[in-house]
Amino acid sequence: MTRHITRAVLGTGAVLISSTLVLTGCGSGFSGGDAKPDAGGLTSSDDALTVLIGSSGDAETAAVQKALDDWTAKSGTKTSLQVASDLNQELSQGFAAGKPADLFYLSTDQIAGYASNGSLKAYGDDLKNKDDFYPSLVENFTVDGDFYCAPKDFSTLALVINTKMWTDAGLTDADLPKTWDDLASVAQKLTTPEHVGLAFGAEYQRVGTFMAQAGGGLVKDGKAIASDQANVDALTYVKSHLADGTFAFAKDVGAGWGGEALGKGSAAMVIEGNWITGAMTNDYSSVDYTVAELPAGPSGQGTLQFTNCWGMAADSPNQKAALDLVEYLTSADSQLAFSKAFGPMPSIKSAADAWTADNAALAPFLAGADYAQFPPNQDGAADVVSDFNAQLESLKTADPATILDSVQSNLEAVVK
Repeated sequence: MTRHITRAVLGTGAVLISSTLVLTGCGSGFSGGDAKPDAGGLTSSDDALTVLIGSSGDAETAAVQKALDDWTAKSGTKTSLQVASDLNQELSQGFAAGKPADLFYLSTDQIAGYASNGSLKAYGDDLKNKDDFYPSLVENFTVDGDFYCAPKDFSTLALVINTKMWTDAGLTDADLPKTWDDLASVAQKLTTPEHVGLAFGAEYQRVGTFMAQAGGGLVKDGKAIASDQANVDALTYVKSHLADGTFAFAKDVGAGWGGEALGKGSAAMVIEGNWITGAMTNDYSSVDYTVAELPAGPSGQGTLQFTNCWGMAADSPNQKAALDLVEYLTSADSQLAFSKAFGPMPSIKSAADAWTADNAALAPFLAGADYAQFPPNQDGAADVVSDFNAQLESLKTADPATILDSVQSNLEAVVK
C-alpha cells in the first residue's frame, strides 16, 4: 500500500518469505539459467522470480504472498517474496550488487533516476491491460515518453471528519464544505479549547492540496511553477488559519500524523489518505468518522494522489514471466482482494464500480482520481520536496512567497 506519513525508518535487511526453497543463497538467481530475449525483447528462462516489497503490515504481506502462491500454481513458475524494512535502501543495494529483485515496489520519486541509469525495463506498453489504468497513474510512471511500469494501486487525500464532534457543533451533511470559505467556517465552529478544527501534516504531501485547489502545484508541463501566485495564495490562506488557531499542523496538537490527531480527539477534521481506515479500525475503533471530498479552491477541486508501481529489473533473466505476474497482480480480482486485505484503491478503471460498491463510505477517495495531481517525479525532486517540507514547518510565521521562491529555485535545478 502507498503511504505518505513522515515516520522513522526501522533498520535494514529483509524478511524472506518463499513459496519455494530454490533461491536459498543465490539472490534472484540472475547468475543461473539461460536467459534469452523473446520476439518482444523480454528475456525468458526457467529461473524463479523474486519480488521485493515494502509492506504496511502483516495483512499486506499475507495478501501479496497468497497472490504469488496462486500465480505459481497457475503458471508453474516459482516465486520468492522479500519484505524490506527499508525498501529504498535495499532496492539500491540490490542494483549496486548486480542482483536486484525481478519485480519490486517502485515509487514515483525513484523512477526517473533508475530509468536514466538503465536499471529498469520499460514494459508498460507490453501489458495487455495497459489501457485500463487511470491515465494520471500512467503519467506518474512515464519517463521521456516510455511507460515503464504498471501502477499497483493508488491513494488520494480527502477530508476525514470526527462524526461526534461534527454533530456536537450543530453541523449536518448540508454543512460539508464545498469552498475554502466553507472550510474556514466549519473549522471555526469545530475549534474548541480541547481540539482544533482542522489538522494536517506540515508537508507538501498535505498542504499541496490547497496549492492544487488554487490552480497551482510544483511542476506543470515540464516547468517549475512553485513561485506562481496561485501557490502564494494557497499558502497565505493556510497561514491565516494557522494564525487564527482553527487550523494546526498535526505535530502542534501532539500527533505524529493526521490519523493520530483524529483518533486521539486532537482535531475534528484532518486531511488524510485512504490508509487512515486501517489505523482507525486497529487503533481508534471507538471513533466514528465520515469521509468527504476536499472543498474546491479558487480554481476548483484538487487533491494529491500517491502510487507505487511494479518495477521490473532490466537485468531480470525472466522478464516474460515477470510481465505475466504483473498482469495477474494488477487484474481486477487481485486488486480487489488487496483492497479488502489492506485498503488501497485499484489502479484500473474496470474495478472502480466493484470497489465503490464494497466501500461506499470511502467513495470520496476514489472521486479524487478525477482531479488529483501527483508529486513531481523528476530525478532529484524528492530532495526539493524534503527541503520544502522543512520550510513549511515555520509557515505560521514565515512569508509564503519567500518559501516558494526558494522552492522554485531548487526545482529549476532538477526540472529541465
